[in-house]
Amino acid sequence: MSQRTPSGRAVARHGWVRAVATVLAGLVAMGVVAALGLWAAGAADLPDGAFPRVVAATVVTAVGGTVELSGNAGDLAETQAGLTVIPLSVTLVGALVVAAGFLRPLRHRAVTGAAELAGWAARITVLWLLGLLGLAFGARQTFAISLDNGTISDIGDLFDVSPEVGFTANVPLTLLLGLLWLAGVLVLALLVSRGAPLPARLLRYQESVRPAAYAMVVLLLACVAVGIVIALVAAATHGHPAETTAVILLGMPNLVWLALTIGMGATWEGHVDGSFALPMPRVLDEVLRTPDVSTLNLATLTDHDGRWWWLVVVDAVLLLVAAFVLAARSPARMRAWQHAVRMAVALALTVVMICLVGRVSAHYGLSLPVIGDLGGGLSGNLSLQPKVWTALGFAVLWGLVTGFLGGLLARRAHRHGEAPLSAPGVPP
Repeated sequence: MSQRTPSGRAVARHGWVRAVATVLAGLVAMGVVAALGLWAAGAADLPDGAFPRVVAATVVTAVGGTVELSGNAGDLAETQAGLTVIPLSVTLVGALVVAAGFLRPLRHRAVTGAAELAGWAARITVLWLLGLLGLAFGARQTFAISLDNGTISDIGDLFDVSPEVGFTANVPLTLLLGLLWLAGVLVLALLVSRGAPLPARLLRYQESVRPAAYAMVVLLLACVAVGIVIALVAAATHGHPAETTAVILLGMPNLVWLALTIGMGATWEGHVDGSFALPMPRVLDEVLRTPDVSTLNLATLTDHDGRWWWLVVVDAVLLLVAAFVLAARSPARMRAWQHAVRMAVALALTVVMICLVGRVSAHYGLSLPVIGDLGGGLSGNLSLQPKVWTALGFAVLWGLVTGFLGGLLARRAHRHGEAPLSAPGVPP
């Protein structure tokens, strides 16, 4: 019979209590961030006490869940609406809190059993699905859309048009995608944390995987930190503190991770029309607000403002730091070309993730068959999609170059746990 450590017995004995605390802390943190961001964006004034339900819908979408929009405008009118966007600030906060709670009872241990680790993850998963189920059922509401005054209002009265739009969480799909989100967070937490124990069969992979995973998390968090600093400086110098707060609390990773890929040479395509206003620098809105689908990359941005070439410099610095971190946490016996390959693979996977979660698609409209689109602020379209293969190619190139340079820079870096090359007292 295998013996279990005191820490392992503690996990088993108090597993459900700790799992409740982990899940509750994650959901509460996401709810608070979402509520503050929506409040800063003006959503607190929504009618019919809808604010808590909008917060619930925001948390649902933050973990990959699906919220379906619907419309109704009477017998003669037609409404269309759709929304696909992930508020990555809320996602990031939830991932950090859940990961910390998951790793806490596992710290200070060298190895853990696969059964024990699976049991601990299963407790969190069961409670997570229950919490997500409650949020999904609460994420539903219907709003009446005001036609304001003037011609549009007169037409609405004439044809008995009373437009409404509502949202409802797709419960089964939300549970499935939320489960995948949680699995990704737990696996990434184990990969990133050097102090977290792994089952004995997986120990041979930690030298090759953990440094790369940790370096990518450092890169993504550094991008967010730089973006927050820039946003705060812009708010202090140009005003609009409420809008800036909303962007920070809801979509800062959406912007800075997009900028990271563009700085590496990636191309995104998108379009904006109607009353949609992008929560990002004005130049991005100008590039995308054209009659046809627009191309968003360094060339189009610098055509509007030459200072956007600084994205290349910022990317180079951040990627070189990430490559150095990867090499410094890797065994000293690894060569520079091996660091380059691992950096390229890790960066390519990271860029693919950004391309998947950074997509935006939103549209809404109100029309009468005899007149057509009523316009006047009652219709709009917003889309932003990456050219994945282009982004992937540039990521591999940047990864190879910065990984090789980072390996050279880290040769003399102190590596935790390595024995000195010479005897004590003898100069190397």
